[in-house]
Amino acid sequence: MCIDLKSFYASVECVERGLDPMTAKLVVADPERTVGTICLAVTPAMKALGVRNRCRVFEIPPNIDYIMATPRMALYIEYSARVYSVYLKYVAPEDIHPYSIDEVFMDITDYLSYRGQTAEEFALMIKDDVFKTVGITAACGVGTNLYLAKIAMDILAKRSPNGLASIDEADYRRLLWGHKPLTDFWRIGEGTARRLARMGALTMGEVAGLDEESMYRAFGIDAELLIDHAWGRESTTIADIKAYKPKTRCLSSGQVLSRGYSFEEGRTIVREMAEAAALDMFGAGLSCRGIALHLSYGYDSSTPSSKGSLSFSSPSASMRYVADSAELIYARIADRRQDIHRVNITLDKLTDCPCGQYDLFNDEKALEKERQLQSAMLSIREKYGGRGIFKCLDLKEEATALDRFRQIGGHRA
Repeated sequence: MCIDLKSFYASVECVERGLDPMTAKLVVADPERTVGTICLAVTPAMKALGVRNRCRVFEIPPNIDYIMATPRMALYIEYSARVYSVYLKYVAPEDIHPYSIDEVFMDITDYLSYRGQTAEEFALMIKDDVFKTVGITAACGVGTNLYLAKIAMDILAKRSPNGLASIDEADYRRLLWGHKPLTDFWRIGEGTARRLARMGALTMGEVAGLDEESMYRAFGIDAELLIDHAWGRESTTIADIKAYKPKTRCLSSGQVLSRGYSFEEGRTIVREMAEAAALDMFGAGLSCRGIALHLSYGYDSSTPSSKGSLSFSSPSASMRYVADSAELIYARIADRRQDIHRVNITLDKLTDCPCGQYDLFNDEKALEKERQLQSAMLSIREKYGGRGIFKCLDLKEEATALDRFRQIGGHRA
């Protein structure tokens, strides 16, 4: 089964205010940001008035009287934990896969005969308990595999009077092969839908009828997933997900800037982010073999995003070395004529070695001194918080690190 908390952030804010999450007109957005800021969630009542989820504040019609709630990410995490504790009353953690803060998959196969319930009865029991415990309505899909459970919830349950839908492969083909648009289906975005439309497929039934060889030419290995999903098939199980071990690991960090940043201002952001990522990596007992940088420009800019990377001769967890490398990439790839609006940094090929390897070109004493400095910074932050110790760089007008210590996931904690 797949269960999702309806308009989660907005529902939490309604519950905290004693409002009905299904009828109150409320959006979750930061009023201190510009009117271009994204609404993290809107209540069903706002959706019924034509306000789409994840819209920008200026897109909300001025004639609608609504409440704007400032994001409180720590509170949403607390509510999510309370909901997860409800799930644990019925299903063991090894049979639960959290998909996001408000959505989980559960393999309930072995619990049905024990309780003498149908899958639908079991799902409704959990759904009702969530509402009694936290006051938030959930939608629930039941299927014979992960994909069908997700589709049952996304497309059918959210339109069902009791918020529940259950399908198998035969139901899927009967009920959903003619459904439009294709973007309602899990893992089909606008780009994939356009490519399928060019091949003559506007529904899942038509995708199932496409020539497989043509599909592989158009989508490569992703065609296998599209073909299986078109027929309602999914071979991956929760046990497979739990057992999965990635071949390589990376650590990524990104932020959308509140305004356009010039080339020199962007340099500050890149160095701050690289140092922060390197310190997190060091604290986890890891080092990396390379770094990648991705820059995006203004929303109305026709300039394509800039990408670059640099490989290291040996693993490193040095803040200085990682930040210097990020600046080198930045100077090479950044378009100095454009304002920067988004920065993403990735530390590649992580290894379980926080110290890195010595070579003839590094000063062993300097590396040891830096390791001690980084250890001291981590200790201070663990005791006093992220703002307990910082660099002069973070005091620059364009710097964002100190503000980001007050955030979770880029939003107010």
